[in-house]
Amino acid sequence: MNSLGRLIRRTALILMGGLLLGFSALIYVGGDTLLSRYVDGRLLELAETLGRIIEQRPDVIRGAGDELVVLGEKGRSQEEQHELREAAHSVRILSIDGQLLWKGSDVVPRPPVSASLLEQVKQGQTVFDMVRLREGSPVRRVSIPVPRSGQVRYILQAEESLHFSKETLKGLAILLALGSGLVIVVAWAGSAWIARTVLTPIGLLSRRAETMSEADLGERLSLDSPFQEFHRLTHTFNAMMDRFQKSCESQRRFVDYAAHEMQTPLTVLQGNLEVTLQKARSTDEYREALIGNLEQVEKLIALARSLLTLTKVTGDRPPLQLAPLELEPLLQELIIELKLLADDRRISLALDVVPVPTISADAQWLKQALINLLDNGLKYTPPGGSVTVRLRRSDGSLEIAVRDTGPGIEAEHVPFLFDRFYRADKARARESGGTGLGLAIVKGIVEAHGGTVSVDTQPGKGSEFTIRLPLDRPPESHSLN
Repeated sequence: MNSLGRLIRRTALILMGGLLLGFSALIYVGGDTLLSRYVDGRLLELAETLGRIIEQRPDVIRGAGDELVVLGEKGRSQEEQHELREAAHSVRILSIDGQLLWKGSDVVPRPPVSASLLEQVKQGQTVFDMVRLREGSPVRRVSIPVPRSGQVRYILQAEESLHFSKETLKGLAILLALGSGLVIVVAWAGSAWIARTVLTPIGLLSRRAETMSEADLGERLSLDSPFQEFHRLTHTFNAMMDRFQKSCESQRRFVDYAAHEMQTPLTVLQGNLEVTLQKARSTDEYREALIGNLEQVEKLIALARSLLTLTKVTGDRPPLQLAPLELEPLLQELIIELKLLADDRRISLALDVVPVPTISADAQWLKQALINLLDNGLKYTPPGGSVTVRLRRSDGSLEIAVRDTGPGIEAEHVPFLFDRFYRADKARARESGGTGLGLAIVKGIVEAHGGTVSVDTQPGKGSEFTIRLPLDRPPESHSLN
């Protein structure tokens, strides 16, 4: 597996090396171009200076045919003498057929001029070319026409060695290489420092996390770093540990509560069987013992069914089959099904609805949640009381409220009502056969639909449980298949 530190250093070196290579190539090519333009400019200026002198003072040169004489400096001003000397020392003058007529003091013998160059100059063009020698540096040369009487009579050539340019470019290349090497070393050191600065806190967090066990879930990581990103990372990790700790504690409580709830009916079963087997019994006594055991088995089955339901709706993939659902017919069906139970307990069961849009929901699971709420309302409402189901639309959601006129719930119990196995009135819940999972199942089903459930209650004034389901954010459909 690759190391992130090595990756950072390698990436920094590759990027810096590529940038320096491109930058150095650009500087070198740019320097070569500028030097070439500078040399060409000097040569052209030199040739044009002498050409201007010849044009302004025709007596500077005279001759006919292949003969040419460059007159001396006697009788000329100092400015003209200086200009003539500067212009002529690296100049050659050729005839139109390429014969050397005159050369300056610094000009060495050169190979014959090519026919194509002669033809271009005869046509009045200024021609730059490179003269490559067997020994020494190459020479840059310019050839310009020298007219007389409207015709090109001579070819004037000025030249300059490229030795200085080549040495300058060589020095530039050395400087670029040394500078690039130094920058790469600095970049490597900088990338190593950055990698160490970035990875050291991460390594510390990793080592601390690796040494944590289930017994250390209450511990939290702290990191002394000036960078806010690491503080955010530490905060995120600690927040994750908070959730993980709560999940572990919830699972532990769940197992403890489940074991405790199962222990009671199992103990009763065992006691009934032991007492029954101590001596011979009559048929009625055996029948009574079996009926008592059957009741305990039914409690175990109800508990197991509730546990299975809760596990399904609170898992990572709740078994929802979403489809468009009209709530009013569903609520009317529930009222009809529970009407007999309410009448038997002398409780008024009413429905208060207004027209609302359809929602995306699983009818079976949503019906289960509503049955749990209505069953609670009917269970804790005294005879002569009422349970009302109300359906409304509010702020982009649908609200289903189940209100009863029961004894209400003390404020100290409200935060825990939707916890697993929590009972506000333990004695009464056990008498009614409750498992303590009904409201937890309601919460799991509603949250699987992307909604929320809340309670508004006061002692002596009844309770109202409200389910809110979103209209514009239907959850993704899940299936156990």
